[in-house]
Amino acid sequence: MKAVLVTPLASTRPTPPIIPVILCGGMGSRLWPMSRQKYPKQFLELNRQHASLLQETARRVKTARNMKRPLIVSNVEHRFLCADHMSAAGFERCDIMLEPEMRNTAPAITAAAMYIQSQYKQALMLVLPSDHIIRDEESFLKGVEAASEAAMEGNLVTFGISPEYAETGYGYIKKGTALESEGAYKISRFVEKPDMLTAQKYLADGDYSWNSGMFLFPVDLFLDEVAKHEPNIFKACRDSVEKASFEGQFISLDPTAFNRAPKISVDYAVMERTESAAVIPLSCGWSDAGAWDSLWRIGEKDDHGNVISGTVYADDVKNSYLRVEDGAPIAALGVEDLVVVSTRDAVLVSKKDRAQDVKKLLDKISQHDGSIIDQHSRVYRPWGFYETIDLGGRHQVKHIQVKPGAKLSVQMHHHRAEHWVVVSGTARVQRDEEEIILTENQYVYIPLGSVHAIENIGKMPLDFVEVQCGSYLGEDDIVRFEDRYGRAKAN
Repeated sequence: MKAVLVTPLASTRPTPPIIPVILCGGMGSRLWPMSRQKYPKQFLELNRQHASLLQETARRVKTARNMKRPLIVSNVEHRFLCADHMSAAGFERCDIMLEPEMRNTAPAITAAAMYIQSQYKQALMLVLPSDHIIRDEESFLKGVEAASEAAMEGNLVTFGISPEYAETGYGYIKKGTALESEGAYKISRFVEKPDMLTAQKYLADGDYSWNSGMFLFPVDLFLDEVAKHEPNIFKACRDSVEKASFEGQFISLDPTAFNRAPKISVDYAVMERTESAAVIPLSCGWSDAGAWDSLWRIGEKDDHGNVISGTVYADDVKNSYLRVEDGAPIAALGVEDLVVVSTRDAVLVSKKDRAQDVKKLLDKISQHDGSIIDQHSRVYRPWGFYETIDLGGRHQVKHIQVKPGAKLSVQMHHHRAEHWVVVSGTARVQRDEEEIILTENQYVYIPLGSVHAIENIGKMPLDFVEVQCGSYLGEDDIVRFEDRYGRAKAN
């Protein structure tokens, strides 16, 4: 199906502000081993150098007409990652709404809508998953313009993607009668993920789009429809926003209220039940970056159909996705239609047409070693990161990097002593009643039971090596006395 978007004529009606609501939850398990529960795919640079998928999503709409600063909806665990990535992308003042528990898209979008309604008399909300790739941003922004016109005429608009091939991994939307707004149609029906034969029929039919999970809603209309079709979600989200706590840019939804909301998608809760559903078909080079085969499909290929990233040596290799991300080099010989992804602590090898099944593989892995599903060897914290270099029965060696101006919590350990060697940067160390300034090649010993902290007082990252010695080396052997990031004692 070829979608032709006509740029809508200038309207005499005042256009309300558009608030991008970026959904930043989920793990992206089919992109393991790069995507992990504590550092999922929306924070990865999968498409462009030096920009995560979250950053690309925010920048994509930054200059669009009537677009305000984004509202991020994330879970509590990723709050500092969201703040860091948005700040690095030039969005210093964006609000970040924190879900105490993931309840699927309907509660997340409803809570965001209620917060927006409290800030604006009238507004549109542009709902965007944080992990999509769009190669033709100009066509996408024209679609947003068309969707804005349709929304102002009283429609809840979803963006359909004109299918480029028969795909069984997406839901489909069938368009109905055309609306007055150019490029917009009533939705005839939603269809679940089809089998291949059905997907081929949809492709040939021409009236079906992939369900992208992107929406543009008039806030008031959307909330009216939630109240009508899912009153339990409406009440739970209303109470969670009314009782929310605020700290800087973070909006923490009340957990007791929010967790009463049923777990349900916005498609099931509203879009499949409302009389106001509309679709804008788009051809914009879209991918949900859902699995490695989708990244192969949109990637830049060599003469043999391979997408290659990192240190890869390939001979007689065809139609494969080969990626090294801070891991061991890949040497591939005489293979085709493979996915091979190498990271520091794990390697995935899969037939390309089985890439959608990686999630099933993780279920087996979790029975033996859940840690490599949970997090990378590099663990990110609000102050920077650490990574384990060596681990033995009574010792652990870490590389730690602290951002300029950041400080680790004031803490002590019951079971281990620590030795710190500064590799680069300038540190201020608190050791009981002492204050010590350390620079490159200087060292300090932290005895077991000593109250201590380290702060980067320089303008460059502080890198140091930490050697732990003791009977127990777990991360839960931390007693925090003071922490500027509001973290629990053992985290």
